[in-house]
Amino acid sequence: MGQIANMNMNESAPTAFDPSELPAGVRSRFVENINGLRVHMLEAGFQSHSPDSDRPCVLLLHGFPELAYSWRKVMLPLAQAGFHVIAPDQRGYGRTTGWDADYDGDLGSFRLFNLVRDALGLVSALGYRSVAAVVGHDFGAPVAAWCALLRPDVFRSVALMSAPFGGPPPLPFGTASDVGHKPVATGLADPGMNAALAQLSRPRKHYQWYYSTREANDNMRKAPQGIHDFLRAYYHHKSADWKQNRPAPLQSWRAEAMAQLPTYYVMDFDRGMAETVAPEMPSAAEIAACKWLPDSELSVYSTEYARTGFQGGLQWYRCTTSGKFTAELQLFAGRTIDVPACFIAGKSDWGVYQKPGDFEKMQTAACTQLLGCHLVDGAGHWVQQEQPLVVNRLLTEFLRSAGPG
Repeated sequence: MGQIANMNMNESAPTAFDPSELPAGVRSRFVENINGLRVHMLEAGFQSHSPDSDRPCVLLLHGFPELAYSWRKVMLPLAQAGFHVIAPDQRGYGRTTGWDADYDGDLGSFRLFNLVRDALGLVSALGYRSVAAVVGHDFGAPVAAWCALLRPDVFRSVALMSAPFGGPPPLPFGTASDVGHKPVATGLADPGMNAALAQLSRPRKHYQWYYSTREANDNMRKAPQGIHDFLRAYYHHKSADWKQNRPAPLQSWRAEAMAQLPTYYVMDFDRGMAETVAPEMPSAAEIAACKWLPDSELSVYSTEYARTGFQGGLQWYRCTTSGKFTAELQLFAGRTIDVPACFIAGKSDWGVYQKPGDFEKMQTAACTQLLGCHLVDGAGHWVQQEQPLVVNRLLTEFLRSAGPG
């Protein structure tokens, strides 16, 4: 019998964080019946003597392999700026339950449109008809982008972090007179790209295709080095602490260009992610010097993922690589994000360029009110954790310039 949620039938529901595990002023709680989920969220800026809706809301959406906890350094400064700040464990993650943890389960529930429905349901349940901003990092960024594109009346501004938005996938255009025209898969929905990577002199594979395989979850959850050290090496490898992270734009989707990406994005063909990051494990001295992610905070991630596994987050990648849900995204081909927008990423973050052309399209076409595009010194992929003071300043300035509240 497959699991119907991210826990066995005989397990009790996850509980909230103990207050001692969170910064003072941030609390953990659950909201029931959100699009089939029991949503766990962190919040700051709540007021004990008046309704939460007295403050404009900011919604923070995390990426992979992260949690609502990833926003712990951002929430209080935004609350101090006058906002009610909420950060859920998204579908497939952490202490949120009600999602299907089976590889062979309901993949469609993890598609982008349903993730937007999760976000809309949460803010509605909290009593908001609109929010001041939706902020998304990593895979949370496309969710935030689609929130702003589909419901600009609700999500009145959007901040994208680490993953630029190049716009909805296009429809074939001007093909009516092409004899025998067939749709051509592009980007990560094109298995031909991954086949081409495998044919390189040093055979490679794209990480999102790897994340779509049945074995990816066990490879990381049961990593030979242990899940805590796996996550330590993974976070280190993608951070500014790994000095080889010197990103630059890629010229095309061709395999030869994509092979310039570090191995955490374009992996050696015969390695899983656990084996890929193991050689980059930082030394004991480097770990002790890592102030942005001390072991006590990393333990929050390793404990949660040891309990839930990674499959919930991996289902998001399968939705992308399968191509099954591209058609519904193409309904919005040519549509732009027209609410105020900004982009923030680390200067050492290859995520800015991992999808060739998206960084440029975001600035020239996809976002018509892009108020800022910031690459932060001293940060890699985990920008809001590595350089929180800069990110807090940039987000606060953006929220003030984007509208009232």
